[in-house]
Amino acid sequence: MDHKYIQSISIDWNQIDHDSYLHSIDALKNMEDLDFQKNITFFVGENGTGKSTLIEAIAVAYGFNPEGGTMNYRFSTFDDVSQLSSAIRMVKGYRRAKSNYFFRAESFFNVASKAEDYRDMTPKEIYYDRYGGKSLHEQSHGESFLAYFQSFDQEGLYIMDEPEAALSPQRQLTLFIQIAKMAENGSQFIIASHSPILLGIPGADIISFDEGVMRRCGYEETESYQVMEMFINHRERLIERLLNERTNI
Repeated sequence: MDHKYIQSISIDWNQIDHDSYLHSIDALKNMEDLDFQKNITFFVGENGTGKSTLIEAIAVAYGFNPEGGTMNYRFSTFDDVSQLSSAIRMVKGYRRAKSNYFFRAESFFNVASKAEDYRDMTPKEIYYDRYGGKSLHEQSHGESFLAYFQSFDQEGLYIMDEPEAALSPQRQLTLFIQIAKMAENGSQFIIASHSPILLGIPGADIISFDEGVMRRCGYEETESYQVMEMFINHRERLIERLLNERTNI
């Protein structure tokens, strides 16, 4: 039996204006049904291939606030939601998530501010214990995100757009461990990422948006892995070639 909170999605293009920029995103316009086969699904690909656009649409279609947070967060600082969320057709699982979270690197400051607003409604000792003993705004971006995410320890649905953006490699390893353990215990993750560290989580499903089509691929096939592997193993040669190309422009 499939225990995933989101089992599959499809796009009804009749719900999207003909002149919408969404029709120019090759990987999306060529998409049919997408089944979520594993508890961890990564979206990978170059900038502009549609990963974040689809992540946002899935989150909003499920019921999350477009700027992030839990299902209870309802605030808006800038209305920039695409039509794609209204065109998503989603098949949900029978279970209701005990916990849920939509993370967007670009708007996490706003989510942290909303968490601060809730502080007055939460006993001080509970609030600070929840976020590592400090207010979120008294921590660095990376520290506050990790502290916020680590406050979610129940089985649930977690949708994340480039969670590695503010994290050092060491903190990415911490997030790696937590995601892997939570997925083993039944949580579902849908993540857009460029991190060769996070993409290495065993058993994850990796879907590439490159070359104008969405397709499943192996870890070593991802550009994130290949570029990092090339840089580490052939750093001097690669740097020399890059700098020579720049000089010759």
